[in-house]
Parts: sequence; C-alpha cells; structure tokens
Amino acid sequence: MQLSRLTPLFSSTSNLELWIIGNELSVNVESLVLVTCSNSKGSQSVLVQGQRVTTVRPGDFVQAPKERKLSDSEKFRTQIYRAYVTIGYSFLAILMAFSILSFGGVVKARVVLTESMEPVISPGDVVITTPVSRKEPVIGDVVTYIAKRFDGSPVGTFTHRIIEGDNDSGFVVKGDNNPAPDVQRPKYEDMAGVLLFTIPFIGNLMTPRSLAILIPTLFGIWLVVDALRKND
Repeated sequence: MQLSRLTPLFSSTSNLELWIIGNELSVNVESLVLVTCSNSKGSQSVLVQGQRVTTVRPGDFVQAPKERKLSDSEKFRTQIYRAYVTIGYSFLAILMAFSILSFGGVVKARVVLTESMEPVISPGDVVITTPVSRKEPVIGDVVTYIAKRFDGSPVGTFTHRIIEGDNDSGFVVKGDNNPAPDVQRPKYEDMAGVLLFTIPFIGNLMTPRSLAILIPTLFGIWLVVDALRKND
C-alpha cells in the first residue's frame, strides 16, 4: 500500500514513497498503523486501517494521564513527612558541623548548671565558647574559666561576666545574678573560652532520665512517619 497522502509534505523532487507490506493488513481490517513523517517544514501523520488511510494529528492518539489530586489527609501526611525529613537533615548537618569545629578546637559546648547568670543564661542552657586565642575577651564579655583553690587545684568551671580588670592584674568576674564578684581573678591562662552564643534549654535533654524518654519517643515518631510515607 502506498501512502501518497504524506507526499505533499515534501518537495516535489523528493519523490517520497512509503509502502506498508504485509498480509495482516489485507486480512485483518481492524489492524491500525500510525505513520508520522517530518522534516524542516513540519510533520504529517496518517492512520492506516486496512486499505483506508486517514490524515490525523498524533496528539489525538496520546492519552495524557489524569492529574492525581491529593486528598487533605494525604497532603497532611506529605507535609509531616517533609517537615520530619527537613528537621532531621538540618539537625544532622548542624551536629556534623559542630563536631568538626569542636574537634578542631574552634568551639566548645558546656551545659550551665546554676542560676548565677540569670536571666541571660539559665540552668539547662548550653553555652558555646571559643578559645581566648581566637577571641580576646574584653570587659562585658561572658567567659568560662576554671576556678581554683588557693593551692592551685581546680574546683570547677564557671561561666561569668567580666566587669573590670585586665590580663596583667587579673579580671574581675561576676555572675549577673550574684550579689558580689567572684573571689578569683582569672587571667587568660585560666579561661577555657569566651561566649559566642547560647542554646536555650537543650542541656535539660542531655540528662540520663531525659534521654531515656526522648530516644523511645523519637523512635516512635520515626515509625509513625515511616508508616505514613508507605501509605502514600
């Protein structure tokens, strides 16, 4: 069968001839063949059914899938899953960045246990400090220093504010909530770091009791979110 309807698409000198050869077309009149030819001038399609040739548009024979519309419950589950994934990856990125900086000695984290710096810093807050070699403390800065006895043995670590003094004679430090300055006048060699910023409350989650509650809770949330994801 020669498909002469495709010939006008091309120049008269091209002498286009397209033949479909086969016994099935002549026997089975229900057989359908879609033929499309194209060049720089455009394209042309014909539908061959038995001995019948009809000019058609290819788009008429492509059935686009129906747009899937999400129900309100599906949208809610999807939003929860995306939020959970975003928070998880963000927390992981922050944790990795902090681990790298902490390993390199750039920053250190400590949990505040007393009320001496309230209301600026409360018990359970985490203070992030950097060594004095990276940030020289000045009056008004909050520093973490190692308190010592008169014999030089360490007592503990305190995070208080510098209110006066210098490194030669020692700094006068005081907790914002304390009535009087500290007895010790720490110098650079006594300071573990200068405060960069504070993360509220998170230190309360680092106790054994809090972790015993938090870990199963997070695991349960993960199971619920994973189940919602599979239902999608």
